[in-house]
Amino acid sequence: MIRAELIAPIGDLIGRQASQRPAAVAFVDRTRSVTYGELADRTARLAAHLEAAGVRPGQSVALFLPHGVAWVEACFAVLRASAVAVPVSVDATDNEIAYRLSDAGCVAAFAMSDQGARLSGLMPEGAALAMVLVGAGDATDFEAIVSGPASLAPRDPRDIEQASFIVYTSGTTGQAKGVLLSLHSMLWVAAASWASIAGLSQDDYVLNPLPLYHSYALNLSVLGVLATGAKEYLLERFSTTEVLRLLDSEPFTLMPGVPTMFRFLLDTARARGHRVLSHLRLCLSAGAVLGATLNQEFEAWFGVRLLDGYGITETSTMVTLNWPVGTRVMGSCGLPLPGLAVRVVDPEDRDVEAGHEGELIVRGPNVMLGYHGKPEATRTALRDGWYRTGDLARFDRNGYLTITGRLKEVIIRGGQNISPVEVEETVAAHRAVADCAVVGMPHELLGEVPVAFVVARDGEQTDPESLLEHCRSRLSAYKVPQAILFVPEIPRTGSGKAMRFRLRQMFSET
Repeated sequence: MIRAELIAPIGDLIGRQASQRPAAVAFVDRTRSVTYGELADRTARLAAHLEAAGVRPGQSVALFLPHGVAWVEACFAVLRASAVAVPVSVDATDNEIAYRLSDAGCVAAFAMSDQGARLSGLMPEGAALAMVLVGAGDATDFEAIVSGPASLAPRDPRDIEQASFIVYTSGTTGQAKGVLLSLHSMLWVAAASWASIAGLSQDDYVLNPLPLYHSYALNLSVLGVLATGAKEYLLERFSTTEVLRLLDSEPFTLMPGVPTMFRFLLDTARARGHRVLSHLRLCLSAGAVLGATLNQEFEAWFGVRLLDGYGITETSTMVTLNWPVGTRVMGSCGLPLPGLAVRVVDPEDRDVEAGHEGELIVRGPNVMLGYHGKPEATRTALRDGWYRTGDLARFDRNGYLTITGRLKEVIIRGGQNISPVEVEETVAAHRAVADCAVVGMPHELLGEVPVAFVVARDGEQTDPESLLEHCRSRLSAYKVPQAILFVPEIPRTGSGKAMRFRLRQMFSET
């Protein structure tokens, strides 16, 4: 069932595709494409350049590029140099970028030429980055490196159990945590889910609208495509109009997304009377809970299977997935992947009966190595080999899993995780704020959105718009509160924790 041959060192995977199908196109974006033969040569030269620039095995390299072919080439080059890839969103704020560069200890970075100075300025005092810049026009230029002589052979490490990625995710502590993932853990998911269950193969042409710095796309749309020899078009960012145009104009067979994307596509297609996606055989959804109604309506309108799955960064994305054949339970996120142990337990770690709610815990080869530089957080999350997801779930009698809520207070906005505490810390930094709390509120299109409840500081004048502008300057756009509500006080427990359920009640009564 599991395609074990796909779990191999990165150099082997690239070399296999290059030797068997050198002229086959691997990745495409709006400006260029790269074949598997070219991919092998270009990533080898980039890896050799990193080694010559002094990047040692195990050191971290930031990927700060728009989503496209260059991003994928840079990622593979970092792995072939036996370094650790650290994806960083180009839409992140300076504070977020600086934290990731410092926390991961990045010694080098791939970036656009107009962003090099910005990244250098965000490094800790006394630290420097070895840069590879797209469009620089000098010795650090990305294209000059891949077209010039290779000074060294790439290291092409054989150990696939070592850390290969640090992927940042927001939890409940307010400070982003770097999740250490190995190539083995990521490829297990690619082999057990994308290749074995979804049937991803060299015959597929994938349309990817997902951000590559998310573990979901990193696993499926980068590693999964390479391992299976598929072809993929990489969108720089999601656009409903562009996705529908591409699906009409090219023979795409598979598309991943998050529920919000599928909702926007369905609404736009209905408005236009657009139904036929002639080549598309399968869509995959993860990142947030896919509602049964949306799932059914999407499939009925387009005539394409839309499979929901459950995953998190700490488990190299996927834990469960629905199958394209056989029985499905709408609203469920499917069955556990082959090779994983998945349980739903009560507070004493006893398995609950089918139909009863408990915390979802996972053990298997897909579980993270730990949180980078955070041993205490790692010990809390990983106990006796089990990863504590913090999510509430239930199994039915046939083993289908349904996510019912969260012990953790993470807000999932259109598939993007938001830490309420991180937003609270940002709002509280405003001089006019005495106290605040952030909760996730239901939203028809996005699933959830953050709403901030604020207690104004005596003697200070402020208004919702000034607080929102304060947040926009410090947070990524998706983390900015949907609304600011002023209240006399924040209801708290005796230990000082915000009683978020009461805030939700207050919001629903307004």
